[in-house]
Amino acid sequence: MRPVVFAAPFPLETTLRFARAAARLDGVALLGVVQEAPKGPDRAIFADLVEVSDGLSTRQLIEGIEVLRQRHGAPARIIGVLEPLQVQIALARQHFGVPGTDPITAELFRDKAKMKDRLRAAGLPVARHALLGTRAAAEAFARDVGFPMVLKPPAGMGAKATFRVRDQDELLGALQGMRASDDSPVLAEELLVGDEGSFDTVTLGGKPRVASISYYRPTPLTVLENPWIQWCCVLPRDVSGPEHDEVRRVGIAAVETLGLRDGFTHMEWFRRADGSIVIGEIAQRPPGANITRMIGLAYDLDPYRAWARAVVDGAIDGEWERRYAVGCAFLRGIGRGRVSAVTGVKDTQDAIGRWVVEAKLPTLGAPKSDSYEGDGYVIV
Repeated sequence: MRPVVFAAPFPLETTLRFARAAARLDGVALLGVVQEAPKGPDRAIFADLVEVSDGLSTRQLIEGIEVLRQRHGAPARIIGVLEPLQVQIALARQHFGVPGTDPITAELFRDKAKMKDRLRAAGLPVARHALLGTRAAAEAFARDVGFPMVLKPPAGMGAKATFRVRDQDELLGALQGMRASDDSPVLAEELLVGDEGSFDTVTLGGKPRVASISYYRPTPLTVLENPWIQWCCVLPRDVSGPEHDEVRRVGIAAVETLGLRDGFTHMEWFRRADGSIVIGEIAQRPPGANITRMIGLAYDLDPYRAWARAVVDGAIDGEWERRYAVGCAFLRGIGRGRVSAVTGVKDTQDAIGRWVVEAKLPTLGAPKSDSYEGDGYVIV
């Protein structure tokens, strides 16, 4: 049996789907390094577990893997799906001499400023950006790109840590509120306006073998600024048209430029009013926001196994054919506080129930989510 270490701080269902797929691969004994162990039947996913007090600590991850190494032998692979853990996993691979993404490549995908610098140097279109740690740097960048602009942590994920600033007072106030400094700068970018979507790949041997294109309706930043909007993500069945050629060209070039060998990537792209494509950012992980699940439905296959095969075996199961259009609407309530009621369920079921393949209704009494993914979803 091949000892494969899966690092995951917490036993979230979205994470365990990938762990189950890895555990089912031929000849794999799945070992875990976790901060909180899964309970009940999910505990059996792992042949052995080591618990640590900080699941994001490189030192504790390496120490946990060393315990497993002494019990089960040298790990064949060290894997995980969480974006904030990719650099630590890469450092653990380097420590134990295990194949997989190296720390330099992982850092390029994780640090959005370094990523954009590398992509721009390769001639790829990215938003103008700068790391702001001082008032002088902020004022200089504002003179260059104007307002509005967006601010985010250098290692943020998508739009979840992103917000818009409309003038210099807002910019300087935001930098003060975020305690920006030369040692802890904030990433500022020009505001990209237009269609937005994702370009997701299965990459093997440094070459994207499968590429999926999705559209966000509307953009996540717009959704965060308008709590009444029910955000949607759509995967059209046919993405072979010429309008997707530039998305595909830029996306493939981005993956190859950053140097990923085997795994999934998730890139966000914008199409401006003039038709030009600009890269938002790219991550070395499966897509979130139910897009992984939607890719599986669009291609009629198990996307979690596909990820496991890529990162453990460096392989893919046959050719992929896009068979269906898939969409997901995220349910976002109006107001603040806790979910007090869920209405319209029967009307929705009567109207589109025959096409619903998965749904999660908001939980009564649960705190309102501040994410664009809201408090529930419906996939058709």
